[in-house]
Amino acid sequence: MINPDLLALLTTLKMAVLTTVILLFIGTPLAWILAKTQSRFKVIIEAIIALPLVLPPTVLGFYLLIAFSPQYLPGQIWQQVTGKQLAFSFSAIVIGSVLYSMPFVVQPLQKAFEQLGDPLLEAGAMLGAGPMDRFFHIVLPITKASYITAASLGFAHTVGEFGIILMIGGNIPGETRVLSIALFDHVEAFDYAKAHVLAISLLAGSLLLLAAIYLLNRPHKRSINKVVNK
Repeated sequence: MINPDLLALLTTLKMAVLTTVILLFIGTPLAWILAKTQSRFKVIIEAIIALPLVLPPTVLGFYLLIAFSPQYLPGQIWQQVTGKQLAFSFSAIVIGSVLYSMPFVVQPLQKAFEQLGDPLLEAGAMLGAGPMDRFFHIVLPITKASYITAASLGFAHTVGEFGIILMIGGNIPGETRVLSIALFDHVEAFDYAKAHVLAISLLAGSLLLLAAIYLLNRPHKRSINKVVNK
């Protein structure tokens, strides 16, 4: 039988990796549009994306729980297509994590795209490079550090989520029980020894991840400064 905390770790990593991949996939075009558009609706979209930064996770979790229930359209459609209930499922916590961690991925990418000079893209277009070629050979290499930052922050924030996961996923071992909920369970049971192990592991992991981000960004900043100075 697998240790419950190990099972929670595996569920957490699975959720965080999947959430990060989805966020990078949908966050890239969204950040690009926000960086390049001058629409009057831009501020509204930016505010909606940034809302999880100030909104209590239980508020978002409460409305997602209602939306995911079989009585409402999103939950109904999901149940008709998959034959399973969306609320209190692994899919639910992934969707909730994507929404709640979105600003941590979109905002760094948007800032990077805003600082990206149009002359480079225009030069690539003049040389016959298509949109995808320009993205993979010009945009991606220049903004690589921002992608690392965005992915790392999105991953770390997802690992540390608690309120929204508990609201829409509950506490189902092997399905929705993640490390933050396992930590809460140990504290609630006055099992402080196991709580310390999980808490220190999460603290150390977060600290190492942030340190890695800063170390990886240093060479990139030096290379940018060299290009600017030339």
